[in-house]
Amino acid sequence: MMMQFNDLGKQYQQYKEEIDAAIQNVLNSNHFIMGKEVYEIEEQLAEYIDQNHCISTSSGTDSLLMSLMAIGVGSGDEVITVPFTWIATAEVIKLLGAKPVFVDIDPKTYLMDLNHVEAAITEKTKAIIPVDLFGHLVDYDQLHQIASKNGITVIQDAAQSFGATQNSRKSCSQGHISCTSFFPAKSLGCYGDGGAIFTDNDSLASDLRAIRTHGGQQRHVHTHVGINGRLDTIQAAVLLVKLRYFDQELRRRQELAIRYTDALSSSFVTPVTLENNTHSYAVYTIRTEHREEIQGALKSQGVPTAVYYPKSLHEQPVFGDLGYTIGDFPHSEKASQQVLSLPIHPWLTEEEQTLVIDQLLEQCLTPARGEK
Repeated sequence: MMMQFNDLGKQYQQYKEEIDAAIQNVLNSNHFIMGKEVYEIEEQLAEYIDQNHCISTSSGTDSLLMSLMAIGVGSGDEVITVPFTWIATAEVIKLLGAKPVFVDIDPKTYLMDLNHVEAAITEKTKAIIPVDLFGHLVDYDQLHQIASKNGITVIQDAAQSFGATQNSRKSCSQGHISCTSFFPAKSLGCYGDGGAIFTDNDSLASDLRAIRTHGGQQRHVHTHVGINGRLDTIQAAVLLVKLRYFDQELRRRQELAIRYTDALSSSFVTPVTLENNTHSYAVYTIRTEHREEIQGALKSQGVPTAVYYPKSLHEQPVFGDLGYTIGDFPHSEKASQQVLSLPIHPWLTEEEQTLVIDQLLEQCLTPARGEK
């Protein structure tokens, strides 16, 4: 079989009996919407992250949208985020009639450059959404100092960092509101769309639960403008099984990442981890000035790769009205042109990883293609 970039098939086979039984229990119960498994996964996730509240959602995107709705973001407001991320981070801002305000990334971490944040704050700024890209957390102590001084809410986009830590605290506990995704390709993923919101704020949690269910926690009593943002019971059942094994899968990802870094750091730009952080390696990403050639060569040898993300958001036509131009965010633009993500998942074999490493190093020996 061809090497898989993220081998969900092997994962399913490993836990097949438990997953099948969990799904069958839901089918037998007929409680497909807000069944007991939804409340069980919320309780377990809140305990795992050590937050008072977990509100499960229909997707990571809806988690961000609902969080902005809960703090009243709307027309005339501004929300600061980065242009080097998946479009969901910024599209939810625009969906509510607010304006995304971009700041560039740090070229070493790919995370929001906090040195640029204060200059982007105006009297219209309602929130900051840092993105924990690839599995690594922004310096939240520094960010909260900035946000607190200006009375701004921090909404953590932890769609890729579930399992990482900062100062011994698990990801999804750093924001006033923290959002994650259970898209199948995530480190903890279900078999469809899904997500969650975490907060210690009782009032926000109550608002979020209402927004999730068409604006009301009591049937036929609508206190908020809401959406249909519920997590399916079947997806909750799948997550309950996968969460049991998440920590051991996380350790395996970290072992693979160390091996990649040891082998490749002298030839490529490899991931860095800030002090007092751990990295979840949801995605293992290197940089190369010869991405297309190397990606093509790896593909010819059966090695899958991916590019997150080939265009920064200010380059996307949908955000053309924001008035940004090429050159405004040089670090984001350069990263978009150079990043290359490698296969990493708990079932990647040593033989497969050796093939990836050998092929990459062989490309570095090609004349005029030295990397560092």
